[in-house]
Amino acid sequence: MANSRFSCTQICVKMYGYFARLCQHLRYFWSVTVKGFFVKKEKQIPPAEPNFHEEKIVVLGQMLMNESLPIAKRAEAARKIGLLAFTGGPPAGKSAAEYMKEVAHLLQDEELAPKIKILLLQSVACWCYLNPLSQKRARSLQFIPILVSFLEGSFESSIGSEINSYLLLQFWTCYVLSVMTCNNSSYVKELRDHKNLKDCLETMAGVDWSGWPENFAQVLYYLIGFHKD
Repeated sequence: MANSRFSCTQICVKMYGYFARLCQHLRYFWSVTVKGFFVKKEKQIPPAEPNFHEEKIVVLGQMLMNESLPIAKRAEAARKIGLLAFTGGPPAGKSAAEYMKEVAHLLQDEELAPKIKILLLQSVACWCYLNPLSQKRARSLQFIPILVSFLEGSFESSIGSEINSYLLLQFWTCYVLSVMTCNNSSYVKELRDHKNLKDCLETMAGVDWSGWPENFAQVLYYLIGFHKD
């Protein structure tokens, strides 16, 4: 890993390029899919309205907290809360923070399927994207050890589809941690304290990341500074 042709600076530059493309994608997704789903046809609410995001986050938050709903609907509500936090700026991020404790709680449920946890990870990624306040809050909610456990933990199965699903969960975990860690020294310091993480990322970096814009295990490896060891 230390002899990789990618320097830490190059990795960060590539990450910012991807983040720019991600920003465009999420804004498109917001305007075409999310907005169309939330806004009632009989009463159009312009996105520029000050309380638009906060009001929708409250509605979705109620769905997320409603234990009588199927877990898939609750996780989807969490993902949309993240999207609203991303598109709504700091005020929406602050509103979304009220529900991230529940997201953290659900991520620790070992019975949840990887596809459900991926929806939750997507929520966290959008919420923390280039938002220092959200990143700080996420750290206080102990998201780091929760996410690292997905990389350090063992998964026992001989069924190909289950193995692939868990691998996809690990891919998303690497991505979310990369979002949180870029330009955040407190994350770097805490992640370096996880002694097995370096080996886990080296293993993940050797996996086929086809379909992803970057090998985010390698990205995270460099952001943490393991290549300097």
